[in-house]
Amino acid sequence: METRKVQVTGGSTYTVSLPKTWATDNDVSAGTTVEFYPEDDALLLTPQSDIERQEGSLDISSLEGERLTRAVMTMYVSGFDIIRLDAGRITTDQRRAIRDATQGLVGVEVLEETTDSVVIQDLLDSSELSIVNAVTRMRLIAQSMLEDAVTALTENDDDIAEDVIERDDDVDRLWLVVSRIFRATLRSPKAAEELGVPREDCFDFHSSARQLERVADHAAKISNLALKLEEIPEPVADGLEELRTDAATVLEKSMDALFADETEEANRLGHDAREAVLEIDEHTRQIDDMLRDLEPVQAQSLGLIVDSLSRSADYGGNIAETALQKAAPRP
Repeated sequence: METRKVQVTGGSTYTVSLPKTWATDNDVSAGTTVEFYPEDDALLLTPQSDIERQEGSLDISSLEGERLTRAVMTMYVSGFDIIRLDAGRITTDQRRAIRDATQGLVGVEVLEETTDSVVIQDLLDSSELSIVNAVTRMRLIAQSMLEDAVTALTENDDDIAEDVIERDDDVDRLWLVVSRIFRATLRSPKAAEELGVPREDCFDFHSSARQLERVADHAAKISNLALKLEEIPEPVADGLEELRTDAATVLEKSMDALFADETEEANRLGHDAREAVLEIDEHTRQIDDMLRDLEPVQAQSLGLIVDSLSRSADYGGNIAETALQKAAPRP
């Protein structure tokens, strides 16, 4: 840390000198334009950048399959708008992995392909992306997935189960969008200003989105188990439906608390959600008692479903905790 005294020039203008080391490292010299971003009682300063699209390159010679797909997704989340993938010769399997990656990302398409390179580009305008809209969409999909997953189980409907599994990809794509936006706000105060959401709130939305992504994963897990199970006893089906309703209530109250404008309402909903999680534990034990009388393989699968529903409620509780922290007074 370095300190500087504020000087007055011209009788009305406040000036402060910049540390030379910082200026040199950031190519700031006489005539350079810098940008100031007020943030509560802080003032962020950054050199003005003329680069609107961030470009990055990656040597994929030693990457293939899932590792290559993950590498492309990582560069997307890191904030690159144009990604150049190079190799001595790009194989068919590598091209397939790259296509899988682009299909798993929102607004990304292949811009150029040659024998030794592939260029992909994010076609969306980052300034038009909304972290609030993305999280809201994740909320709607994850909650509907959880409801439909239990319906597929209790009604023995494979079509619904397969549809739930497919929707998990939509939630994953939105999760990557939220992660990309969040990292952009950490990297650049300009991104946070264009987004119109305080960076602390972005952290809360990102944290909650992660919980929703996990809920969607458990809904897909329930659906995969539903495809393997035949009809289940009616008392167990009723118990699972009630447990799903309880978990959905926790999620609903938690997300309402997260988006609440009034502190009092956020606190009320957040505490209600946290208390509801504790009540679910007793409900879970009741269902577990019913499973003891079933055939072992069926009981084991249904036990995993009970666990997934219970965990989904816990994730809702985590969101409620985030909402309470978001509503708390800030120093």
